[in-house]
Amino acid sequence: MASISAVRREPAGHEPRDSLRRRIWAARPCYLLMLPGLVLIVMFSFYPLVMSWYYAFFDWSGFEQAKHFVGWQNFSELMGDEYFWKAFGRSAWFAGVATPVELLLSLVVAIVLNDRSLRLAPLFRTLFFVPVVTTTAIVSIVMSMVFSAFNGPANEVLRALHLTERPVGFLTDPHVVMWTAIGIFVWKWFGQPMIYWLAGLQTIPTELYEAAQVDGAGWWRRSVSITAPLLTPFAVIITLIVLVGNMQVFAFMQALTHGGPYFSTEVMELYIYRTAFGAQGQVSAQRLGYASAAGVLFGLLLIVLAVAQITAVRRLRRGPGAPVESR
Repeated sequence: MASISAVRREPAGHEPRDSLRRRIWAARPCYLLMLPGLVLIVMFSFYPLVMSWYYAFFDWSGFEQAKHFVGWQNFSELMGDEYFWKAFGRSAWFAGVATPVELLLSLVVAIVLNDRSLRLAPLFRTLFFVPVVTTTAIVSIVMSMVFSAFNGPANEVLRALHLTERPVGFLTDPHVVMWTAIGIFVWKWFGQPMIYWLAGLQTIPTELYEAAQVDGAGWWRRSVSITAPLLTPFAVIITLIVLVGNMQVFAFMQALTHGGPYFSTEVMELYIYRTAFGAQGQVSAQRLGYASAAGVLFGLLLIVLAVAQITAVRRLRRGPGAPVESR
């Protein structure tokens, strides 16, 4: 009886601490393998994120030891900064135009390639996806030569077809350059949502299409009554993923146009970069604290988009007529 009473009784449903410690100790090789990745994430993701919030409250060039605490002054100055709002508008305009074009093009291609009777579908999927895995800087540099006003292949073709007599400034005309950048960007990245659409289309049972076809439903009726409703949850996720991605085009735009000509392609990320490390005319404009405040506001915008994505997905999963879960 004494030996039985001496045994420590653990609460029901709770695992003994010694057992948990043994499991952690037994899995120590896994934690050791994870350690380098965790260190890199902390160094290059978490630490810069925290420090950007910290520096946003200081007047600091980034190249001096002295920092002056200014509180919310950087944020209030941003509210009246004309260049900030123009850069924000360019980012919104770029994403607002590129996103629907990219989604529509990728959806059409995905529907075509989802046809099992198309024998070369795997080949075309690979060809459309190759630009996605190609380095952004390489694509931008190559395209800057292709669309160059000085003997670029694009202008040579237009002149050979007698469509223009003078070279078109695809990357030098402020009224044309943004459209050129959007076209190149969509060409490079539409293969990624194409894969997402294909994954969604392949979840739809073929029996539904066969039954609808037996009932006399045409292609349009099958698309409206079957494809569209079942793709709606995928559409919300894909749209918001693409939208957030289209707001982050620093590498692409920096290599393609450097924000020019005349700031016509200076999106938010290029504005932050120029404010932190660039120059305005002959006057040095290194303001890392001010640029950090701009980065914080831009990051908050992306967080809002991410929250909207989570909210929309949850509502779609719940559905208007879904029963309430019992607790």
